Amino acid sequence: MGSLKEIKGRIASVNSTQKITSAMRMVASAKLRRTQILTTNFLRYANALRSITEQLGAITQTVTDAKSVVLIPISSSSGLCGSFNSNIAKTTQTRIEEYEKAGAEVLLMPIGKKIIKEVGKLENQAADTTYGNMNELVERGDVFSAIQSFIANLQKMYADGKIQKAEVIYHHFFSMGKQVIEIKSLPLAPPVVTKNDLEAAEAGNDAEDFITEPDPQTLAEMLHPRMLNSEMYGLLLDALTSEHAARMMAMQTADDNANELLKDLTLQYNKSRQQAITNELIDIMGGKVAQ
Repeated sequence: MGSLKEIKGRIASVNSTQKITSAMRMVASAKLRRTQILTTNFLRYANALRSITEQLGAITQTVTDAKSVVLIPISSSSGLCGSFNSNIAKTTQTRIEEYEKAGAEVLLMPIGKKIIKEVGKLENQAADTTYGNMNELVERGDVFSAIQSFIANLQKMYADGKIQKAEVIYHHFFSMGKQVIEIKSLPLAPPVVTKNDLEAAEAGNDAEDFITEPDPQTLAEMLHPRMLNSEMYGLLLDALTSEHAARMMAMQTADDNANELLKDLTLQYNKSRQQAITNELIDIMGGKVAQ
């Protein structure tokens, strides 16, 4: 059992730390609320764009047995969010090993300072960190030009035959206490409108009658980059929402642990103080009797 001064110092230290964790929890809560609003507003646009593509009957070819893959792991740029970043790093490492075992060449395009740091530790692993700050740009609302450049670069790499597949590794937000890592492929292959879908669209036999200008195939190809931009923004927004939720939960846990520690330290302090008072009384009483 420590001295009263030591225990009192620890109580002051825990109180000071608890103020920081409480402030960080409130900041994370405010940011989480903001990203949830952004997600709600964004989904209106994304759903409308997806609906148009579906009505055109456009399909994207599925790439199997790819020999060149780009992995896009998304982490945070700051810590104190539990196992959020370590889980992304572990999943990325596992995915690299899976593709290398299958004989595929892997290129990493990490987003977020934490995963960029982890990727830097990997030996003989190609990585492009040009767009590593896009997660921070989402927070500031200045990410759209970066996403357009990023998607255009991926499409050029696909057209030049440098990559055959692109996968995004990110946390999907389910609820405050549940953020699950998911791996989603970006449809880099150009969309194709089948002959039957084209004839049906021209005949006006679709579930919703509409006229396309230009033709459905050209329109689908024009909308494809917009779809990819929308998809990437949605994934970045999802990852950011999960980050704030994870940090909020981590700070809440730290706050609860601080309260428990304060209870134990206060009890220990009171016991030590009571013992010190008892010892002083015994000394006083012993001195009185000796007289």
